[in-house]
Amino acid sequence: MSPARRTESLSREVVVTAAIELLDEHGERGFTFKLLTERLRTGAGAIYWHVANKEELVRLCADRILGDALAAAGPEQDLRSLALAVYDALDRHSWAARHVIVLPSLPSALHLLDRIGTLLTGTPLPAERRFLVATAIFNYVVSVTAQDVVRVATVDTSAGRDALLAEYAKSWESLDAQTFPFLTGAAADLREHDDRDQFVAGLDLLLDGLRHQSGGGQPVQG
Repeated sequence: MSPARRTESLSREVVVTAAIELLDEHGERGFTFKLLTERLRTGAGAIYWHVANKEELVRLCADRILGDALAAAGPEQDLRSLALAVYDALDRHSWAARHVIVLPSLPSALHLLDRIGTLLTGTPLPAERRFLVATAIFNYVVSVTAQDVVRVATVDTSAGRDALLAEYAKSWESLDAQTFPFLTGAAADLREHDDRDQFVAGLDLLLDGLRHQSGGGQPVQG
């Protein structure tokens, strides 16, 4: 017996919310309109009334994820808190990262870049450096998660992240120690590291560099 049809009205917001749930469960590759119609208990035509195709829907979902992160961070957050809010959102919804990484076209990505640039105007950083610094921070924040997603997507991930890192660490340990002294010594760190700690380390380097470029005047909040 087919599931009962939904009786409440269908809106774009409802469609996007259901799609995000399915994207989190199945990833972008596993997400289909068939799954979506089953989740919403409606026909494909009702969904196509609100979105043109899967590509548009996934972009809307990614925009929602990023927009919610910006809203949660609040307009008064400092650069470090803003960056961490975005990282955590993209880490929870990793499928969204690649849709944000390209030169900003999603409305929320534009808001993120604008928020970063606006926060920089409150520092002693020279005006002519703001574009370069703002885009560097933006690219770092959205690229780290996207890079992890691409790396994981290229291998068999059935065993999970820990098994993948263990495999990489084993390959580092097998390298010649004289040729690769750092990598062979860091194999254990690779196996055991926390991705968020790694992100924070890079972020702090960026913000420390920003403080230096600002001449050590008004501090960048960290």
